[in-house]
Amino acid sequence: MKKIETNLPEVFLIELKKYHDERGLFFESWNKKNMESENLTVSFSQDNVSISKKNVIRGLHFQNKPYAQNKFIQVLKGKIIDVVVDIRKKSPTFGEHVKVELSEYNKLALWIPQGFAHGFLVLEEQTIVSYKCSGEYNPLKQNTLQWDDSQLKINWGITNPIISEKDKQGISLQEYVNNENLDG
Repeated sequence: MKKIETNLPEVFLIELKKYHDERGLFFESWNKKNMESENLTVSFSQDNVSISKKNVIRGLHFQNKPYAQNKFIQVLKGKIIDVVVDIRKKSPTFGEHVKVELSEYNKLALWIPQGFAHGFLVLEEQTIVSYKCSGEYNPLKQNTLQWDDSQLKINWGITNPIISEKDKQGISLQEYVNNENLDG
């Protein structure tokens, strides 16, 4: 595996080692020892899978402390644009984002530590996304940033995505800043 830096410190693309032969393809989707050798140490407590239609945007989700989560994102089938926003209020990169393509074709994974909001745009029908999460999911501590907040300046490349009712109720980055009870 290879750890690739992004423009956000602590958020990394992970290039997984792949083995091709006449039977097809094999790769380790997670190897604790390899991740720890790259100083990416976490105890995951939950695996999630989403299956989505093309043009769905999920996110930008985060949980407040002490329920903030680390995530490890992979696409098993299809293709997404994954977006990660730094929501650490005292960070020099606060409000900045990284946008990467993850797919079944490139076999890249994404490491997202606590303190970042996460979302993705689905680019192919029936795309399957797998993500590992640390910590406990707490629906009372989960929040969503508005996917189209002009302050975030995210070019999703789409004007009319499919958005859940919950995600339509997302808050702006300014609302996040102004609310002292919110801290991802």
